Amino acid sequence: MNHLHVRPKKSLGQNFLKDENIARKIISSLNLDADDHVLEIGSGAGILTKYLIQQAKKIVGVEIDKNWADQLATQHRSATNFLLHHNDILKISFVEILAGHQRWKVVANLPYHITSPVIFKLFEHRQLLNSATLMVQKEVAQRIVASPSTKEYGILSVFSQCYAEPKILFDVSRHVFFPRPDVTSAVVQFGFKTENLFERDEERLFRQIVKGTFNQRRKMLRNSLLAIPDLNINLERINFDLQQRPEQLSVSDFIELTRHVIASGS
Repeated sequence: MNHLHVRPKKSLGQNFLKDENIARKIISSLNLDADDHVLEIGSGAGILTKYLIQQAKKIVGVEIDKNWADQLATQHRSATNFLLHHNDILKISFVEILAGHQRWKVVANLPYHITSPVIFKLFEHRQLLNSATLMVQKEVAQRIVASPSTKEYGILSVFSQCYAEPKILFDVSRHVFFPRPDVTSAVVQFGFKTENLFERDEERLFRQIVKGTFNQRRKMLRNSLLAIPDLNINLERINFDLQQRPEQLSVSDFIELTRHVIASGS
């Protein structure tokens, strides 16, 4: 399939990887074996698909562009281990398409404008997943792995490091895509954690606190917590340093703060 003869759709944020060496490097980073089940998000021109079909037990592809979905379905119609859905990854049900197996590996070259929504959807369904290897904008990759007290550290950093062990594998030049994007990309890999860090309703409140405080990241926790809607809190009963700002807190600090907030309202 020659992606150079198609007109990429700006509305879908299409940038096609055209370098086979990078494709093979991504596939190698998945550490596939014959029993692996893989979800490919945005199969596109199929530069990764053909390698996945050769190495994994089952591949479920999701492609929003009907033209590419039709071409891929035709090209790989004899592959009994490949199932393609013409659908929007943000609308399709993971529970339905990943039924029958636990701990899928995910691989994707994500359009920049849907990177965060897709990553958060992966977090929501992490119990089904083993890992996710994603091509993203380098700036986003740096935010994912950022440490506390850095300008890159934020909501995406906290959630990524809460639910997974993320690492940047390698950078990818903008020159290996068609059309050529304006920025450098990076391949980042999430190894999803199996342990549950939360008790009962802690996780919902944890997310509320992380989002609410980072939405006012220049304020001290004492002030930003009070601004979160519907938060039942008594600051005087919280044994936590509320003079800090959210970017100073690690994941474990946010979990501890969440438990103090719960205790303060009881």
